[in-house]
Amino acid sequence: MAYVVTDACVKCKYTDCVDVCPVDCFHEGPNFLAIDPDECIDCTLCVAECPVSAIYAEDDVPAGQQVYIQLNAELSKRWPSITASKSPLPDHADWAEVTDKLPHLQRD
Repeated sequence: MAYVVTDACVKCKYTDCVDVCPVDCFHEGPNFLAIDPDECIDCTLCVAECPVSAIYAEDDVPAGQQVYIQLNAELSKRWPSITASKSPLPDHADWAEVTDKLPHLQRD
């Protein structure tokens, strides 16, 4: 079972999780991170590092956010790997408490 980045990451893109990942399974898009389910080793280290609680075990993805399971699988294959943390997006604080951000996810 892989871990999944969900709605809370959109438009924030905190990368604290990237530094603790032992297998570099995170991939970076314009305003979201995705976990490659084929690379993830289910170590759970990333979960505690996310300041907006955006990462869940695949079986624990909240109701209404299951679409992110497929999105992580798809986008992680298209986006480049990220192996070191960066600053969050400039307006991350404005988006940290916003919900239902899927329409704002930039895929390219």
